[in-house]
This record gives sequence, C-alpha cells and structure tokens, in this order.
Amino acid sequence: MAVTDGVVTWTGEDRTGRALHPGALEIDLDGCFVAPAFVDTHVHTTALGLALVGLDLSGCTSRLECIERLRVHVQSSAEPIVWGHGWDDSSWVDGGSLLTSDVDEVAPGRNVYLSRIDAHSAACSTPLRRASEVTNSTIGFHPEEPLTADAHHAVRAFARSLLNSRVRGEARSAALDFAASRGICAVHECGGPDIAGLLDFRELLAAEHGVEVRGYWGQAVEDAHSARALLAETGADGLGGDLFVDGSIGSHTAWLTESYADTAGTGIAFQDVDAIAAHLDACTEAGIQAGFHAIGDGAVGAVTDALARVASRVGGPTLASLGHRVEHMEMVTDVQAQKLAAWGVIGSMQPGFDALWGGDGGLYSYRLGSDRAKELNPFARLASAGVSLAFGSDAPVTVIDPWAMVGAAVRHRTPGSAISPRAAFSAATRGAWRAGGVRDGLAGTLVPGAPASYAVWDVDELVVRAPADGVARWSTDPRAGVPALPSLEADAARPRCVRTVHRGRVIHEA
Repeated sequence: MAVTDGVVTWTGEDRTGRALHPGALEIDLDGCFVAPAFVDTHVHTTALGLALVGLDLSGCTSRLECIERLRVHVQSSAEPIVWGHGWDDSSWVDGGSLLTSDVDEVAPGRNVYLSRIDAHSAACSTPLRRASEVTNSTIGFHPEEPLTADAHHAVRAFARSLLNSRVRGEARSAALDFAASRGICAVHECGGPDIAGLLDFRELLAAEHGVEVRGYWGQAVEDAHSARALLAETGADGLGGDLFVDGSIGSHTAWLTESYADTAGTGIAFQDVDAIAAHLDACTEAGIQAGFHAIGDGAVGAVTDALARVASRVGGPTLASLGHRVEHMEMVTDVQAQKLAAWGVIGSMQPGFDALWGGDGGLYSYRLGSDRAKELNPFARLASAGVSLAFGSDAPVTVIDPWAMVGAAVRHRTPGSAISPRAAFSAATRGAWRAGGVRDGLAGTLVPGAPASYAVWDVDELVVRAPADGVARWSTDPRAGVPALPSLEADAARPRCVRTVHRGRVIHEA
C-alpha cells in the first residue's frame, strides 16, 4: 500500500509498488496485519478518562470489594470530589446495591459520586446529596438506595462542577490516548446537559489530539431555528446521541411496555411521541442529523411512531437523507426494523451489552424474564431488514476493545441474533463512518482515494469464518478474494495494536 499526503494512492504487488514510488519511505509490517482503523460511535470521553486515571469500580465481584476499593482510593485522594464508576451489583456474590451509608462510612464528610456501570444511577455520599439540593420530592430520590432520573442528574451536575480544568484535561487525554492504543482513529462523543455538561463538551471539541472527535449534543428542540442556534452554541455536529427517551435496564429506568420481572414498574419515559416528533421535524428541516437514546420497547416504539409522523409530512427520502440515529435500540421488533430501514435510520449499537448481560442467568434475564431477554440486541434482525449498523462501546459503560466488540456481535448469546465477522467488522469501520455522516464509500476502507486511516496488529492467525446462523454468508474459498480477519473465538489470543494511523499521521505506536 502506498500513502501520499494522508491518502491511499495505490495497492498491489510489492515490485510494482516500488517501481511506481522510487525513494519512498518503506515500512515493513514484518508479518503484522493491517486493516482500516476502528471508529467508536458512542463514547463519553471525560468519564472514560476519569475511570482510567481515577477510581475504577468495574470488575468488583462483591459489595464488600467495592467498598474496600473506595476506602483505599479515599485515603490517597485529596480532590474536592471522589468520582468513581463501574460498580455492577448484578454480578455481586453478596447481593444488594451500594448504599449511602456504605459510602458515608468509608468517606465521612467527603463528596463522593459513584456511578453504576450503566451510568443511569449513582451511589452518593450525604454531603454531596445535600449540596445538590435533592429532596424526597425529587424524582428518582431515595435516602439510601442509588439515585436515578432527576435526582441523579442533579447530583451528577454538581459533582461535575467540582472537577477542575486540570482533572478534566488529564482525563480527556488519557481516554483518547487509550482509544488510539486500541486501533481507534475517531470517536463520537455523546454529550448533553445531563451527561458531562456544555463546558466539558466544548473543551473536548477544542482539544488537540490525533483521535478525531465528532460531537453529538443530546438536547431537544422544537423548531428549526432553535436547532440551528443550539448547533452553533455547542459546536456539535449533530443533535442526538444521548437525548434520553428512557434510561437503562440495569437501573430499572428503561421504558418498557410491560413491567419488569424483578420489580414493579415499567421504567421512565423522559420524552413522549410529541416531543420526539418535534425534535425530528426541527432537525430535518434544518438539515441536521438527529438521534435518540432508546433502549426499552416503549422507548423504541415511541421513536418509531414519531419517525412515522415526520415521514408522513416530509416524505421517506427526505427523512432518510440525514441518517438519523437511534442509540442502543436493544428492544426492536421485526415490523419496527422494516420501518426504520425504510426511513434510513442508523442503529448505533453496543455488542458489549450482550456479552456483559445477555444469556441465561444474565442481568437481562433477571430484569426482564428469559423470553424478553432473548429478544435483545437483535443484530441479525436489523441487518436482514436493511438497517445500517454502527458499533461502539458506550465507554466507560463497556471497555474500549474493538476486537472483543466485533467478537461479541459474532458470538451473540441468542441463536439467530449474531451477524458474520465481515458484517460486524464493517459496522465498526465503514458503518461507523456512515453513522457520522461520511458517505463517500471510501472511509473505512483501504483502497486508492481512501483516507490513510489504519491500524497495524500483531496477531497469531487470520481466518475466514462463515457464521453458524448465517446473515451475510460469504465464500471461504481463497479464490473469492474475501479478506481474512483475526480469529474472533472467545479463547483466541487478542490482536495487539502496534501502530494506529489517521489520515497518514501516526497517533499511536507501541
């Protein structure tokens, strides 16, 4: 492959390449594997960085281990806010969630914010709760249990205000450096008023780093003028991402049409069909890509109904031209998939969710019952209907590990929901570029004319694998010219990234 001024200019046989490019700098891959760099379509950059450089509670196997990890961190931290992330009570052997009294005992008098792995609820210390002015009348408040909904948003906002610019800057750099080290050349930041705030969002978009950042701002608008004004105010590329229609299954805040299996209630609806349709109408008229966070069947149904309203007014082709997105979209029916495909809707999804919480005995089964749980994250259903898929991590909710992400889509825990390695890899590369509005047919490939954005991997073996349940099967005959990929089996050695290049510039080198 020959690269000139950040663009792939030639591919072919070595001798021809040398003859066409005399004197060019040669880089011998020495047996390594080169492929288009990944794009992560859903990240929370500063929150990821805070987990990398601060208190990471992921992987705790018990409530006691989580408390002890907090105790050790508090002893070494003098920051005005103890910020932690990643605890997952669904995997704890001693059961129960993290309580206010647990936090107060090990960090007396401190402001402590500890978000659950899904970032839709948090255990918080009493001083932080008081400073945030949440009360019994605030939706989502409980004196001991983790806060959800409005109470969680209020406490998170106050906790953010205690993070100074140095801490935010260090966190952002750590997160983007980490992404580059995993073969990622671009990320889609999903910000909003209740996530990281406008100051952090603007700082991120202004930061200089080799990893490209496309910004989505999750705040609803009612008309085209407001949409254009909000885009200009924030510097965002689109008005979507985590514009919450609902919450998460783990925190019991995903909007369901039937009650949860393990508790009474159907979750929370943050937006109704009228509000969703108004936002879609405004963005479509203004020529802005829109999107929504929708997980439960109630939320996905509301988004589908709103899209139908707008399509009836502006026409399907006009709606489809902007590539509006639905983030997560874990519960979607066959009929909805067909409609979403017709309207050009992009599914920005996270295979890591199924790897973490799917399968018999997993969180989904516990929260929803086994029958509903098996319907979650139906990649094959969406792909078969023609919905364009784009994959991301939702970091720090799941770890940034692109090959594990691709493997999770290939090894879906529900038979019939997996997609092929080729389709999964495409959703993490070409599909991810399309989800960010790049539809030139070149981004995410390594052909002449494409941006020279690639990663070099040290890998044990390359294979061509047809899926067992076969969506998008393809020939394993070498004469078919189908490119091989690293083995995606669960026990296979993970490829190691030795170099990441974006538009010809090296942004990571091991």
